[in-house]
Amino acid sequence: MQSTLISAAEKMGVSLNAAQAQALIDFLQLILQWNKTYNLSSIRNFDEGLGKHLLDSLSILPYINSQKLLDIGSGAGLPGIVISIMRPDLAVSVLDSVGKKCRFMQFVKTQLGLKNLTIINSRVQDFQPEICFGQITSRAFAKMDKTLELSQHLLCDNGVYWFMKGANFQQERLPDGAKIHQLSVPKVSDERFLLEIRAEK
Repeated sequence: MQSTLISAAEKMGVSLNAAQAQALIDFLQLILQWNKTYNLSSIRNFDEGLGKHLLDSLSILPYINSQKLLDIGSGAGLPGIVISIMRPDLAVSVLDSVGKKCRFMQFVKTQLGLKNLTIINSRVQDFQPEICFGQITSRAFAKMDKTLELSQHLLCDNGVYWFMKGANFQQERLPDGAKIHQLSVPKVSDERFLLEIRAEK
């Protein structure tokens, strides 16, 4: 499992050591285990989870900078917990309004010893932190215009949004200045894109 994950990540320019690979595998196994009771994800087997959960989340890693990060609508912790595992130097917060998903992410934090991870059980529009976030990720939360509307109070003035999307993003209205990065994710047949949207100064 480790070697498969390490070699697949390498194809995306993401370097994993054995400890990181094992932590990611442990995380995926916890998702699959809890899924039997809590329905965290529609994915039910390891091979599919390897591509659509782990590698898909790892694909955006080269774009992530060193500023405090918030992952909104994180669900089972994707991509937030993957980023937390890979970037122990980075303060990562994961936010979801569903209590059972936050309890799962808290369990993962404890099991994997992720000291840089903060779990927030709140609706996006109700969350009022004392400081802003330099970058916000969103994988499966809502359409872009809705996400921007609900979360703009959370992003710093010089911050950036990273929206993870499939090909259907072309049906959405893109803000001016949006940059589109096409991603190639091993073991994922669907087209994947990362949309970069900078905060308006």
